Amino acid sequence: MNQFALTKEEAVLMVIDIQERLVPVMEKKEQVIGNTNILISISNELNIPILVTEQYPKGLGRTVEALKNNMGDSPIYEKTSFTACTEALVSDLEKLGRKKIIITGMETHVCVFQTVRDLIQRGYHVFVVQDGVCSRTEENYKNGLDLMDRMGAMVTNTETVFFDLMKAAGTPEFKKLSKLIK
Repeated sequence: MNQFALTKEEAVLMVIDIQERLVPVMEKKEQVIGNTNILISISNELNIPILVTEQYPKGLGRTVEALKNNMGDSPIYEKTSFTACTEALVSDLEKLGRKKIIITGMETHVCVFQTVRDLIQRGYHVFVVQDGVCSRTEENYKNGLDLMDRMGAMVTNTETVFFDLMKAAGTPEFKKLSKLIK
């Protein structure tokens, strides 16, 4: 059952390619940005490392300001490969020594899918936040989630991740963060 459980000590949040020129063509952009911000806030409070990628920023722009303002000094990895598993990111991820990766980002069936596949192949337990990822079309979104589910990723949602990381009500962290999901 361990592969289904998230703990703050084992988790990393990975934000994939939520960028200025990509966001406008996404139907669920507000939901993805909002839920990613919730997960960033949780990660900040619980000291969960955050890794951010940008696909070809010269063409697609940088991470949207709505997220950057909340990310602090989280490292940003520029890439031209569709997978986020670049040499630099994988090296830094290995140094963290954490094996559970929470994924948000764009697009579900391309960069998110390829990253999840590569992380699973490297032995990571991957949690794809279905209300924190999107594609330009609903068909591609659903197909990407289905493929990742069949590969062994845990397809989850923002609230499930929140409550799993919190473990119990009444803690100072829960009291501070619970307003994010109301």
